[in-house]
Amino acid sequence: MPTKKPATPAPRRRAAKAEPPAPAPRSASRPLPKAVQAVRARKTLPRAVGAAVIEEIFARFQRIEPEPKGELEHVNPFTLLVAVVLSAQATDAGVNKATRPLFKVADTPQKMLALGEETVRDYIKTIGLYKTKAKNVVELSRQLIERFGGEVPPDRDALVTLPGVGRKTANVVLNMAFGQETMAVDTHIFRVSNRLRLAPGKTPEQVEEGLEKRVPKAYRLHSHHWLILHGRYICKALRPECERCPVADLCTSGDKRI
Repeated sequence: MPTKKPATPAPRRRAAKAEPPAPAPRSASRPLPKAVQAVRARKTLPRAVGAAVIEEIFARFQRIEPEPKGELEHVNPFTLLVAVVLSAQATDAGVNKATRPLFKVADTPQKMLALGEETVRDYIKTIGLYKTKAKNVVELSRQLIERFGGEVPPDRDALVTLPGVGRKTANVVLNMAFGQETMAVDTHIFRVSNRLRLAPGKTPEQVEEGLEKRVPKAYRLHSHHWLILHGRYICKALRPECERCPVADLCTSGDKRI
């Protein structure tokens, strides 16, 4: 009697390979500033303080520093624009150290373009992201020459079309170079505006819009600098120096240390 051959086992199916997760957007790889994260984590924002309190806060800032100045060194609107572009994720002191020798040889778009990307890179190599920034500085110089006659346009919509120039950079240039009443909301202004409840908001855009509506006209031109300096030197992110804050009695922030 013939021996019955054992049945050949069916080939095992390989488990379907899991699809790799979609890569995160490039912007997601860079964490939001802690001040922004903290505010966005709140379910509700505190109510803004009243007009009388805002008036008193800025009146005190004005008495202390009637004519506040930005700390980025520059000699004209073009060098200011370059300095602000370079200041992204860098300190003003670090930018000034690099731009002092740079601006001695290139204080116009024409001279900057003539230097070329490689030479500009050598001047600013102590600044973070210097390769990308050098490329942007040379290209924005080219575009200023080709599109705007070599002049920095006093218009936000035009400025933000230049390489490396966002809304905040444009607002700084418009305020400092052209005397426009803009609000350049950086991490300091965002933090101070929420802590003092001047213009609570979950995004820089919301804070900017709130400040434009709520800051009294008499203080609007310099308000951007007062808030930056206050956030940089007194109302710091981790250890606010409330004991020497000129508006501590008007502050109800949960971060208050006195």
